Amino acid sequence: MTTDNYVKYKIPESWKWVKLEGICAVTDRDHRTPKYTQDGIPLISPKDFNENGINFSELKSVDKSELEAFKKKCNPEKGDILYSRIGTIGEARLFNFDFEFVALHSIALIKPLSDAVQSKYLLYLLQTPDIRKQALHNVKSVGTPDLGLKRIKNFDIPLAPLDQQKLIVSEIEKQFSRLDEAVAALRRIQANLKRYKASVLKSAVEGKLTEQWRKEHPDVEQASQVLKRILAERKKKWEEDYVKKYVAAHGHAPKDDLWKKKYKEPALPDISNLPELSKGWVWATIEQLSTEFMNGYGKRSQVIGMPRIVLRLADIINGEISYADVRRINCTDDEMQKYALSANDLLILRVNGSPDLVGRVLLVRQTPEEVLYCDHFIRVRCSTPDLAVWLRIYGDVERFRRYIDLNKVSSAGQNTVSQGMLSIFAVPLPPIKEQHRIVAEIDSRLSIVHEVVTQADVNIKRTDRLRQSILKKAFSGRLV
Repeated sequence: MTTDNYVKYKIPESWKWVKLEGICAVTDRDHRTPKYTQDGIPLISPKDFNENGINFSELKSVDKSELEAFKKKCNPEKGDILYSRIGTIGEARLFNFDFEFVALHSIALIKPLSDAVQSKYLLYLLQTPDIRKQALHNVKSVGTPDLGLKRIKNFDIPLAPLDQQKLIVSEIEKQFSRLDEAVAALRRIQANLKRYKASVLKSAVEGKLTEQWRKEHPDVEQASQVLKRILAERKKKWEEDYVKKYVAAHGHAPKDDLWKKKYKEPALPDISNLPELSKGWVWATIEQLSTEFMNGYGKRSQVIGMPRIVLRLADIINGEISYADVRRINCTDDEMQKYALSANDLLILRVNGSPDLVGRVLLVRQTPEEVLYCDHFIRVRCSTPDLAVWLRIYGDVERFRRYIDLNKVSSAGQNTVSQGMLSIFAVPLPPIKEQHRIVAEIDSRLSIVHEVVTQADVNIKRTDRLRQSILKKAFSGRLV
């Protein structure tokens, strides 16, 4: 038997299939733009839904006059279900608090019509895969997803007798409680490992992991000499690039050396407020350690050129570049040459909605074919692979992350970092041989950490699937 292409599954004989409107009133606020105010009545929107219910800490406020209009239309009470129907579809939350509120019109208010329907039974039912399937099937997909009230009222609902509703809710909550305990334990493990990783990185970049190594290797080349060589190589590369461009434009090399005065030495680090470094180390800015900063490819499509991979934010998974589901855009040979990625390039996330992700540093390893990067990234090139690895490590250090947090620009829900603010950041530079030792120490200590964190993520996702399985059993009469 089908209704709107929805196949009803088998339920116990004492249950019955009903339309949601047969057991609940389904209403929403009018579509007028609310009158926002500094202090007033809390306004709940789907953005305020979180995994634990509703986040009350950041609710907007509306004028008190909005409350009367909302009451007349919806008459909200404790035990009502808030159901997201525009934009985010199908998230259900139980309102069970002692204060007055107004809901945005993107939320439907679902109110049981009698005591024969338990609110929590309805809450869990609306979160089942079957109800979500009905909701998504009926969404208007032009522009912003919109699930109309009539379509919500037309949901097919398996209704159990009241005594069984209570047993089902009790069993769901008992099993969910066990899953919550398991997830909490996994998150504690992740938090502890995160602190351990931060501690290892801090010790590494402060030279504490290699204190004994330095005593055993007193004659290694000092970082000051390494930096001097890096700066000389940096200038040499600039001169070579300048000559290439000059020849391409004029057909011959420059006839004198006056052009060399155009080279701009990178700014020295301001070390006035920086801590003292380990013996043999020096402070250097990212600009001093790099040969190039460049924002990425800004086009989203074009007719000319050949299709080539252009990396997006979606291609970054767990701090690594994934080529599993890439996007290709037509790019000219000149664009390819300008924005191509090479092994040991660094990519810095230039813009992101998440404050934790913006400014993250990625190391480009071998690419499977010609690959460009989009303008959400900044490409940084270093004079040696060792420096690229070192800067990649330092990108996860708390001091760098704090610098990003203090200097990022936030606007319209996006966080942005610039080449200028990144280039002047001072990084501690160890001798090359000590860098190698530090990297080996970090790999040794954190390799198992990465495996455990990954497995914890897998198990947390598995609990989500188990919740869906529990709900599916519950509302087909197979849980109690």
